[in-house]
Amino acid sequence: MSTQSLDVTVVGWIGSDVTLFPAREGRQAYTSFRVASTRRFFDRSTGAWRDGRTEWFRVKVWRTLAVNVAASLRKGDPIVAHGRLSTEEWVSADGTPRSGLVLEAVTVGHDLAFGSSNFRRTINARAEDGPTNVTGLVEAPDEDTAEISDGPSERFVPANAVADGSDDAEQDDPELDALREGDEDDADWDARELATSR
Repeated sequence: MSTQSLDVTVVGWIGSDVTLFPAREGRQAYTSFRVASTRRFFDRSTGAWRDGRTEWFRVKVWRTLAVNVAASLRKGDPIVAHGRLSTEEWVSADGTPRSGLVLEAVTVGHDLAFGSSNFRRTINARAEDGPTNVTGLVEAPDEDTAEISDGPSERFVPANAVADGSDDAEQDDPELDALREGDEDDADWDARELATSR
């Protein structure tokens, strides 16, 4: 048995829609999206930073992480993802053999070098546990009216709560616009993902 694996951390921008494939008959839920990662380097001859080659990765996450990623991340978001890198091969609809890099991520989050994020803990309620006792919890105030308190408070989050789907105002950035368009393999890969998830 081999203990070797290619574990990597990818820093980049989400360049496709974040798609959740729900759990069904023996298959765990998973989420899939594409990430573009461009190495930057300092060009001494010009005295300026330049972009290197952009590498594209398909990122897949499973189970609870899949649900949390689908609720939290959007196309154009800067992310950091860590997991096992592999190559996936398939045959496209027109019969052409294809391959691509896939990162089976075990952790994914926003890259906070480019903005802020708001964490919400996922609470999994099980039917056999009965109703959740919330008598000792204090509801957190709205962000607009939040005040500094003397001590910590806990936030009650319903078991079926998900992150709201609202997006912040889009920034007008040509580099982000290029990433949002993805690349020509994206539609073919997404069609394959949809076909295999049914």
